[in-house]
Amino acid sequence: MTPLVLAANLGLSFAALAALCLSLNRHHAEVFDRKAERAAVLRLRAFGWGAIALSFFVAGLWEGWAFGPVQWIGALTGAALGLVLLLSYQPRYVAPAALAALAASALPLAILAVAA
Repeated sequence: MTPLVLAANLGLSFAALAALCLSLNRHHAEVFDRKAERAAVLRLRAFGWGAIALSFFVAGLWEGWAFGPVQWIGALTGAALGLVLLLSYQPRYVAPAALAALAASALPLAILAVAA
């Protein structure tokens, strides 16, 4: 089940890192042309850290606690690289890409839940 877990982790990690990125005023203004409100910053941070924790749990649960954290670090690294490249070249696409990544991670998570 490694490809499914990796796909779920990549999607969750990208969405989480994008939320944490958008909780910073500089990146939020670059993407949305306005400063973030305090409530939005808190929601983005809560979602970002929650999704990172969920991706760690998914990796550990379905890949085992010996290999799961290794795969989790790899997924975080790949998602961070993609986010940095997207933010550097097309910052307007960060929010839609994060939503697409979150939606794309739902299918592998559903398959894993049914298989368990």
